[in-house]
Amino acid sequence: MQKLLYSFVLLALGAFPLFSQHGHPGTSSPEEGHEFGHWRVAVLIGHTFVPAGESQEHLAIPSWGLDLEYWASPAWGVGLHNDLEIQSFIVEQGHEEFLEREYPMVFTLDALFKPWRGLVLQLGPGLEVERRENFFLVRFGAEYEFEVGHGWDISPTLFYDTRKEAYDTWSIALGIGKRF
Repeated sequence: MQKLLYSFVLLALGAFPLFSQHGHPGTSSPEEGHEFGHWRVAVLIGHTFVPAGESQEHLAIPSWGLDLEYWASPAWGVGLHNDLEIQSFIVEQGHEEFLEREYPMVFTLDALFKPWRGLVLQLGPGLEVERRENFFLVRFGAEYEFEVGHGWDISPTLFYDTRKEAYDTWSIALGIGKRF
């Protein structure tokens, strides 16, 4: 399992140079009128909502996130998004089958698209890692980056993770990011 995790991280970090811009570093974005930062790091705090059995109720699991993004242009980027759910929980998968999760970590490699101002749409594959069982997942998400100056931003985030042959979750978070 560790080999798979290391391979995933190396793949993500190795993909960043593929999206490099052909101009000089620090070129200006015509829309923003200031220097364009290709890299963005963000720390997030939020809640992941997991199904609570056959009812429509969900458990709200606190989570932390760390995002590392590379923007090849003001509109397109790629991001390594990492989340840690900081609570153990049990998911009911049918009438008598239970899936226990202990502090699962989620890693996704997302394509990022900024169609309008600070709105960022994200889509990508990922992996939920937990000591008992790991799941492949696909993430769909959206966030809005509110610039607060000097490359800093505040970003409310909403995303949905669908796991292969397992449960689906959705999350809300608030991030603080820095471009450089």
